[in-house]
Formats: sequence, C-alpha cells, structure tokens
Amino acid sequence: MEESNPSTQHNSIETKIEKQMENSKENAEVPLTSQEKTTALKNEAPANSLERAKLLFGKDAIDTLESKTVVVAGCGGVGSFAIEALARSGVGKLVLIDKDVVEASNLNRQLCALTSTVDQAKTEILKARIADIRPQTEVIAYTGWYDKELNDWLLEQKPDYVLDCIDSMRSKQDLIAFALDNQIPVISSMGMARRKDPTKIEIMELEKTTNDPMAKVMRNWKRKNRIRKKIMTVCSTELPIPMEPGKSLPSAIFVPASAGLAMASYCVQDLMNPKNKKETNQTNQTNPTKSPVQPESVDAKGENK
Repeated sequence: MEESNPSTQHNSIETKIEKQMENSKENAEVPLTSQEKTTALKNEAPANSLERAKLLFGKDAIDTLESKTVVVAGCGGVGSFAIEALARSGVGKLVLIDKDVVEASNLNRQLCALTSTVDQAKTEILKARIADIRPQTEVIAYTGWYDKELNDWLLEQKPDYVLDCIDSMRSKQDLIAFALDNQIPVISSMGMARRKDPTKIEIMELEKTTNDPMAKVMRNWKRKNRIRKKIMTVCSTELPIPMEPGKSLPSAIFVPASAGLAMASYCVQDLMNPKNKKETNQTNQTNPTKSPVQPESVDAKGENK
C-alpha cells in the first residue's frame, strides 16, 4: 500500500476549510440593528414565559397585572430588585424614575451595576434589561430627580401603584403625599443600609416602625401634617450598626435586595386582590393647609441604598 503524502493531505484540508468559510459567508445573515433586534424579540417572545406564575396565582390574576402601571421611584439597591420582580411577574407598564448613574461602589448590591455599565444611567440600563427579560412590558425611563413638578406627568401615566425607593427625605414625602392625594396605593422603603440580616425585613404600617432613623423622620412628618391614612412600608427591625457622621453608608446586597423583592410581592398581590387590602385604599387626604414638613435633624439620606 502506498503511503499518502502529508503535504498533500494538509493542502486538501486547507482547501476544504476555505470552501466552508466561503459558503458560510455567502449564507450568513446581515446583522440586525438594535431596533430590529427589539422587534424580533417582541415577535418571538415565549408565549409561556408566565406559565409558572399562572400556576401559582391563576390566569385571571396574571392577566390583571398585564393591564397595570406601576411607578418605581429610585432604582438603587432596593428599587432595582423591585423593578425586576415586577417585570418578571408580568406587570404591563413600568415607570422608572432616578437621576443617578452607576458608580463602582454600587457593584456589591445593585442589580443594574456591572463593570460594563459604570457611568450609565440606571433607568436606561434597567429599561434595556427588562426588554431582554419581557419585551411585552412597556417601560418609561425618566432620568431625573422626582419632585412635585413631575406630578402632572405622573398622572398622565395613569399609575395603579407607586413604589417609593427614594433616599431624599423631601422627595420621599412629596411622592407619598402625591399618591395619597390621588388615591394611588403606595408602599415606601425605609432605611436598608447599615444592616446585615435579610430575615429581619417586614412590611408594616409606618406608625409601627422602630429602630430606623428614616422611619422616625417620616413618622414625625406624617403626624405634623395630620395624615390619617395608613402608609405601608417595608422596613428592617434590625438595629442599624453605628457609624461616624459623614462617612459612606455601609451596605451589602442582602437587605436592600430582600426589601425590593418584598415590596414587589406586596404590590403584585395587592394589584391582584385589591379587596383584600381595603385599608390601603382609604381616601383620607393630607391637610392641604400645611406645607411639607422639613426633615428632623436626623440625617437619613441614603439609608435605603
């Protein structure tokens, strides 16, 4: 038997590879633009993406969620996890409000924070993320601070629920007052920094909160403004660790993330079964004759990051 020439074999293999590459190039599809990709995703979105949720809550409940609009103000450690949970549960429209961009210090706890997203707007990152999770969800991303000037625009979005994940005390107070005045159910996050134990997270009325500087400011504001309506909060019963004034707030992923998931769960189930929480839908109003109360000397800013 004659031995084959190694050099001839090598040349033959190279020729075959070149032909395969040419065929691949000829058959390759033209790359899609980002808009075309989004359209394709919407057209190919799995019809059964909420199948497990329907088994848990029922088809009618999930269909109800798909018709609802939820506002989430604050897209940090608490808000980012709440937003993702709402999207994965099938909420039809999300309005995201936050002025911040991702910083390197956010990487240990915020869902929107990746090395590739540093210096990018949190609202836009989360909008793109939701489009990749559930393209059917409409997302309005507002990159800016919440203040009273935004109220008319918010009403135009026809919100069915408000999640307050804001750090600024004045903005937090104004957002809650907006929700109460317009009879929109709201749940507010209290302080989540300086805590380690996610099992201490609870949902309770503001007046029942303890061990929380942010909650103390909010309780005093509520009383001074004679607000009778209950304000539901997610809070931690864990004592915050002490820290020196002016230092960065210590925080890890466990507590803020758990708070965000708890808020989303409460919101979703309230939207599914509004009759089960009549107390949260009372129509008592804030006292219109008094202006918002300034926060006390306790500096709670950034506590729910």
